[in-house]
Amino acid sequence: MKHYLLSLSFSLILSVAGLPAAALAVDLPATAAVPGGVVVVDLATTARPERVTFNDKPVMVLPNKDSWSAVVGLDLEVKPGQHQLQVHSGQGEPRTQTFTIGDKAYETQRLTITNKRMVDPEKRDMDRITREQRRISAALENWSDATPATLRFLLPVEGPMSSPFGLRRFFNDQPRRPHSGLDLAAAEGTPIRNPAAGVVTDTGDFFFNGNTVFVDHGQGLVTMYCHLSRIDVEAGQAVDAGEVIGAVGKTGRVTGAHLHWGVSLNDARVDPMLFLGELPPVPQP
Repeated sequence: MKHYLLSLSFSLILSVAGLPAAALAVDLPATAAVPGGVVVVDLATTARPERVTFNDKPVMVLPNKDSWSAVVGLDLEVKPGQHQLQVHSGQGEPRTQTFTIGDKAYETQRLTITNKRMVDPEKRDMDRITREQRRISAALENWSDATPATLRFLLPVEGPMSSPFGLRRFFNDQPRRPHSGLDLAAAEGTPIRNPAAGVVTDTGDFFFNGNTVFVDHGQGLVTMYCHLSRIDVEAGQAVDAGEVIGAVGKTGRVTGAHLHWGVSLNDARVDPMLFLGELPPVPQP
């Protein structure tokens, strides 16, 4: 199987008196200024902004040499063209910082789901789905001020990529929302390892996602792990990089055992592969 390498962008270093600069370096993900990608925008200021927002949501701000940069997640539904960040200094009106988003065409995937309720939920399912969607949204838009330890992730499961991010999906020939994560094929019971230090913010058994874990890594960076056979962590628990958080399963809406791994940045679902130094193997026909 062939492996691909992503070129990883620069390290950010903050110089603080009395602290070694190397200890404060944060490695950025690869950048892709397209829907579902990540863009790094130089804010052209030596003073850290009070906050930066994109589409009214706070975004990550990190030091970059003598300036500061915003690390912005781009939702799959964002329109190509010019967009603006709002840079709030704490004094007066915010200034705008313009950047450009290109276009990207994602492939189509058609899946057959034997459990018809997972495609056309019954009335008895809808109350549960609505409650769970509010809970999932709250977990994915969670914000903490802590600076992430790294933006370069470990692969949570060793296995081939069975479904890439961004696929335009049809379930039983019915169009559904694009695939907002990365599917990694692995046997049921395979341990899932946390890719970077963080805090578990929620866990649960959801109608579509099955057994699920959410981990907050700081400044709007949240990862999600779905369809687990078991959950080994609980809400409020700090987890280190490489720590086992659960096991691969086939709970929820699935066609077989696998891990659905999602990455959310400023409440935008982005391609997890941008956070990997080495991509998972691509299955050969």
